[in-house]
Amino acid sequence: MHSRVLPSAAKLKAWGLALLFCVPALAVANGGLSLHQLADLAQIGEQQISPDGEHIAYTRIVPRRPGKDGDGPAFAELHVSDRGGASRVFVGGEVNVGGLAWSPDSRSVLFLAKRGGDATRRVYRIALDGGEAVPVFHLETDIRQFRLAPDGARIAALAFEPEDEALKKLAGQGFSQRIYEESARPVRLWLGRLGAEAQKPRAVELEGSVQDAAWAPRGDALALKIAPVELIDDVIMRTRIHFADAEGRITAQVETPGKLGAMAWSGDGANLAFISAEDISDPREGRLMLVGRSGGQPRDLVPNFEGHIWQLAWRDGRRLLFVSHEGVETRLQEYDIGRDRVQPVLAAGVGIWDNLSVSADGRRVALGGNTPAHPRELFLLEPGARAPRRLTDSNPWLAQVRLATQEVVRYRARDGLEIEGMLIRPLEEQPGRRYPLILTVHGGPEAHYNHGWLSSYSTPGQAAAARGFAVFYPNYRASTGRGVAFSKANHGRPAAEEFDDLVDGVDHLIDIGLVDRDRVGITGGSYGGYASAWGATYYSERFAAAVTFVGLSDKIAMMGTTDIPTELKLVHYLQWPWENWELYTRASPIFHAQKSRTPTLILHGDADPRVDRSQSFTLYRYLKVLGQAPVRLVLYPGEGHGNQRAASRWDYALRLMQWMEHYLTGPGGEPPAYELDYQLEHWTGAKDEAAEAAEGAEAPQPALPDEPAQTRLRGAVG
Repeated sequence: MHSRVLPSAAKLKAWGLALLFCVPALAVANGGLSLHQLADLAQIGEQQISPDGEHIAYTRIVPRRPGKDGDGPAFAELHVSDRGGASRVFVGGEVNVGGLAWSPDSRSVLFLAKRGGDATRRVYRIALDGGEAVPVFHLETDIRQFRLAPDGARIAALAFEPEDEALKKLAGQGFSQRIYEESARPVRLWLGRLGAEAQKPRAVELEGSVQDAAWAPRGDALALKIAPVELIDDVIMRTRIHFADAEGRITAQVETPGKLGAMAWSGDGANLAFISAEDISDPREGRLMLVGRSGGQPRDLVPNFEGHIWQLAWRDGRRLLFVSHEGVETRLQEYDIGRDRVQPVLAAGVGIWDNLSVSADGRRVALGGNTPAHPRELFLLEPGARAPRRLTDSNPWLAQVRLATQEVVRYRARDGLEIEGMLIRPLEEQPGRRYPLILTVHGGPEAHYNHGWLSSYSTPGQAAAARGFAVFYPNYRASTGRGVAFSKANHGRPAAEEFDDLVDGVDHLIDIGLVDRDRVGITGGSYGGYASAWGATYYSERFAAAVTFVGLSDKIAMMGTTDIPTELKLVHYLQWPWENWELYTRASPIFHAQKSRTPTLILHGDADPRVDRSQSFTLYRYLKVLGQAPVRLVLYPGEGHGNQRAASRWDYALRLMQWMEHYLTGPGGEPPAYELDYQLEHWTGAKDEAAEAAEGAEAPQPALPDEPAQTRLRGAVG
């Protein structure tokens, strides 16, 4: 077994900085995407086409620059494009715009924002022909959603019930205790008129907490999604659709079986289309349903569909457009109610569509779309066109960056089931050479990877490929995109065949000669973090490095601390812990901690309500006490189930790549220094002291190319 004398702590610290930051410069020189460029990527958020089809309002999501803009989530600007692709900034800079809507005459855009001295988030209007945005509707609490009535004068808004004044006074006196779950305030439906300052909006008395609202085309009715209480478990699993008259009085209920997605009225107001789960145990909504305005039992328009439908919009009273996710591709299709027939509009392979809006005459369709070459941009499908036309270019510099090859990979799992995923090959791939691999596992597991843009702060993608890694994104069993049966394939069997699929995918890449078996890392968030913890423990012999993010480690404790216990039981485990303690125990990574020889980096938001941070504390402590491999725990103050702030995201991206490089292509052994040189001069223009110190450090000797990473680790720590 190979061994070596460990360098001093001072040298390790300098080497860690040098290793981390010499590679990005090489990646840029070779034409690949750098981590800085990845952090700078802008993209389109939501979009709405005007009723006359001549303009499209959209939000442009602009990342904050760490060290430059002040910490926080990305900015969301309001832009408007015409049909030719000429865009103007309507509300730009350090703003957070959302909830876009058009006036019925297509002459102004309405949006949600908190601006200037606003005490709450309110509705603004800005004219298409210019001028300042003006507030037109507000409530005592932040408006989370609004729907403009077809007449353009009335509005339905959703906002939390205001806090009781007596309780606010007591809180100011120090009585700020919170009664867990019982003190949750409901979201109310408010009805009012735009600009009518003398008329106070009216809160509609409804039982439950309102999640969504949609006006019927004539403004004489509302479709409402209502959960029993404003708790995420109830919102996910127990929200139901109700019909109400224009005053908010309930007239009918729809018998929906489980999770719900988008909903939309037909152009004639006779029907409501919505996306639903097939049954209460269906992990994800994805069935296209139709119901009349009298409610009752809906009809599945595409029964036994082996995919998932997540976006919909009506052309008129008869034709319904929808985006179907099928495997790693998407298609735009149209359902004709009169003929009970589905016909394709856009074939698979054109783009990955994730937003959809239609002009009032049904002729023009605006789409949000991404491809392997770029993140989400704005597209327009004109009448008679065979393909949509791209209207925006949020990152013009990206065209000059040489991107690595991305392709679909299909392989057979050990039980014969076909699994597919996305592979990004190393940018400078050479025939006959084997490469380190970063296995990137999606969360959910009711989600999937598409053949589109895959790179983000937590999924390294093109940035890792530029550094010489292969990156694989598997859609293991229980993923979406392949129908209900496939998404249920792990029910009652967590951490069994689904995680075997991951290792089988790695073996496939080894068998085709691409991947070095001894230099494989695993990473992911949430359920992907669970998979990464499983890879670091149960499957430790297969992984030379693991980075787990907001991940599960102890399923018994997870069920007792999460905010979605009912969802976990109904659509994952099928049993409560007290009904089968052994199931929960054997599927917990900490139960296999003694097997771990994998260096493990654990990251978690310390305000995560979904996967409590104690899951990461427990995994860290078990691995630390065992002392069989390096382990590090990083907490992000104030972050929840995924990082939102620019600094947290930048720190995460750097640590992820530092860990993978150190153990898959670097010296291994002791972990790299925990202090980072953030290279903020990329944004600020001022050089960091840490970066200057790293430049003068002695460079580390590269690992021998035929020296397995696991051998380096075990030899170094004995």
